[in-house]
Amino acid sequence: MQVIDADGFRPNVGIVLCNADGQLLWAKRIGQQAWQFPQGGIQRGENPEQALFRELNEELGLDPEHVQILGVTRGWLRYRLPDRYLRRTRGRVCIGQKQKWFALRLTADEAEIRLDAGEKPEFDGWRWVDYWLPLDEVVDFKRAVYQAALRELAPLLPAKPRRRRRFAPGSHPTA
Repeated sequence: MQVIDADGFRPNVGIVLCNADGQLLWAKRIGQQAWQFPQGGIQRGENPEQALFRELNEELGLDPEHVQILGVTRGWLRYRLPDRYLRRTRGRVCIGQKQKWFALRLTADEAEIRLDAGEKPEFDGWRWVDYWLPLDEVVDFKRAVYQAALRELAPLLPAKPRRRRRFAPGSHPTA
C-alpha cells in the first residue's frame, strides 16, 4: 500500500549500487530511453532498510548477502513531481518523493543481477557508469536530489570517484 505523508510526499528509498571500480549501476526504464537509479516506495510498517532490501530484490534480483551497505544519506531528500505526474491516492495528492539514499557495494558476481525477478519488472537494461554520469542523464526534476545524494555518498565508496568539475545548475533539493 502506498504511503503519502502529511505534506504530500511519498517515502522512498534510492539505491546507488557500485562495483569494485566505483562505477554505478544505471538502469533503463522498461520500454523507454529513460535511465535512473533503482528506487521504490516504503510500504506501511517498513523501515527504510527493509524497503531497500525488498526493492533490491524486486528490481535487481539481489539479496542482502549480495551487497554491503556502505552508508545512507542523513536526512530525507525531496523532489516535486511535475504537474503531469501528479496523482491522487485516497483523496490525497502525491506531490513528490522524499527519499533516503543508500550506497551499496556489490559483493556478488554481477551475473546475480536479474531485472526479471519481480512480478512487474521496471527495467529492461542496465550498465556500469562513471560516478557522476547520472547527473547528465537523469530526468530534470530528479537532478538536484541525485546531486545531493551523490555528493553525500561519494566519500563512502571504496574507489573514490574523481571530483566532478561542475554540478548541474538549478534548484536544490527541498529539505
